[in-house]
Amino acid sequence: MGEVLGGLKPELLWNHFEEMCRIPHPSRHEAKIADYVMSVAKKNNLESSRDEFGNIIIRKPATPGKENLTPVVMQGHLDMVPEKNSDVVHDFEKDPIKCYVDGDWVKAKGTTLGSDNGIGVAAALAVMESKDLEHGPVEALFTLDEETGLFGAQALKPGFVNGKILLNLDSEEDG
Repeated sequence: MGEVLGGLKPELLWNHFEEMCRIPHPSRHEAKIADYVMSVAKKNNLESSRDEFGNIIIRKPATPGKENLTPVVMQGHLDMVPEKNSDVVHDFEKDPIKCYVDGDWVKAKGTTLGSDNGIGVAAALAVMESKDLEHGPVEALFTLDEETGLFGAQALKPGFVNGKILLNLDSEEDG
């Protein structure tokens, strides 16, 4: 359970988000966060791979009896925008994000929180790790270098993703 965000629900999501806050992951420096994502897949005995660019796909088989449902892909990106207040000393390539709860909000002390797209990545990892959800075949796609120009998404090759429905977990707009 998370030390700072422990007790927030859904627990798996917030545990992953807090762990990701501990791992520096600005654009072009996502190796450690990618290793974390791969470790979650391995720990849960899920098929996973990286493409030539470093994008990650994790596949979770359908719940028994749901194998014929249309495969779904949850997509998010691993990098974050590294911004800080002018009076804050913070090295985004080395220092963790200091998150905290303020009422109904999760915030960061003097820096960006990394919720774009950390919360989407945490949600996808929570679904992939969950043992109590019924689902068809599901994939989690994690791309790199989104904040600097969608470079990971542009590098995707046909066949890396099998799903037929894509849920973009990085959107603030309806529709």
